[in-house]
Amino acid sequence: MDKYDALKLENQLCFPLYACAREVVKMYRPYLDELGLTYTQYIAMMVFWEMGECSAKELGEKLFLDSGTLTPVLKSLEKKGLVKRERSSSDERLLNVRITEKGMELRERAVEVPGKIAGCIDLDGEEAMKLYRTLYKILSQKSAKGAD
Repeated sequence: MDKYDALKLENQLCFPLYACAREVVKMYRPYLDELGLTYTQYIAMMVFWEMGECSAKELGEKLFLDSGTLTPVLKSLEKKGLVKRERSSSDERLLNVRITEKGMELRERAVEVPGKIAGCIDLDGEEAMKLYRTLYKILSQKSAKGAD
């Protein structure tokens, strides 16, 4: 075994993860364009459709996004009238974000997106569930390390 084998692209776990993530996000583009959302805006809206409101910090933790990435996403969603950002009355450092009526209405148009994407990815139910569990195992390890 050559000492440089570890540097070959074909021997990297990170590369197929990265490439697949990019390809899957590309699959979303035509459906999200119809909704007027980017992928990052879409996953943020998924949290708001589920929770109604949360702090920007909680949203960042759920989405594995830092504030530098999240702030422009939230500003854009607010500009579109989908969410409302407000400073906490008890602690001005905290930014609370809640979905608007217009944001909730968008959910009706977005409800078909996951099914359309599932139809684009050729995995059976068992393969999809195994991949899901493996990816969340990796993410939970990242979260545990970040809590140190």
